[in-house]
Amino acid sequence: MTEQTDWLPRGVDEEVPSAARIYDYLLGGAHNFAADRRLGEKFLAALPSARHVARLNRAFLRRAVLTLEGAGIRQFLDIGSGIPTVGNVHEIARDVDEDSRVVYVDNEPLAVAHSELLLRDDPNATMLQADLLDPEGVFGHPRTTGLLDLSRPIGLLMVGVLHFATPENDPADVVRRYREALPSGSYLALSHFTADVRPREMFEVAEVMRQSADPIHPRSHAEITELFDGFELLDPGVVGTALWRPDDEGLHAETPGAEQIYAGVGYKA
Repeated sequence: MTEQTDWLPRGVDEEVPSAARIYDYLLGGAHNFAADRRLGEKFLAALPSARHVARLNRAFLRRAVLTLEGAGIRQFLDIGSGIPTVGNVHEIARDVDEDSRVVYVDNEPLAVAHSELLLRDDPNATMLQADLLDPEGVFGHPRTTGLLDLSRPIGLLMVGVLHFATPENDPADVVRRYREALPSGSYLALSHFTADVRPREMFEVAEVMRQSADPIHPRSHAEITELFDGFELLDPGVVGTALWRPDDEGLHAETPGAEQIYAGVGYKA
């Protein structure tokens, strides 16, 4: 039996779990279905620190956006933005400059529907339904060109999304195509699952996610670092999420799962 909801876009299959809705569940959100929660529990059984991992990844996003704002970035392209939750990019950015602009991109219908609802009265933020594997389509879309000045530096956010790209998708080439479309002075903030530290757990997580619409492909430190080719890595380089410019928010290197996702920020000269 499917759940009765008044926030469900047409065409969404409640019985097929999605990564965006599982992530929402791990973060304590309410926009997920029974199938997502069941698979989320399997995810937690495979990786008991999964809720910490999700919070650490979200905290990295906040610090990265603030770092880019500090470098003068006032427009952002958030690829794989997911279901809206506390601390969305436009909220973080506007704490620094209320005129900051954001284009959100996701292919998950529920994420798109709720983002459009959230942003319906916001002239400086928009939602685009598109595939992360189509940089040309993302940059060429009227919603992108209508809001962002593509001649000025952009903060490209690819936080927790490229591990959904298969080896056949060639994620390094995908990032290269995004980089070529970015103007000089732009930045890339990226995070990605790894199996370097806990290979058994990540193997089990990958097996769990094979039951969803979005299988994951953890990669090594070297492979993730390669994604920054053509960018100048900011200190401290590619490190666990909790180690990237930590603050006093209570999420530190000792937090369980702190090493499960690598993160970094690069600059395009």
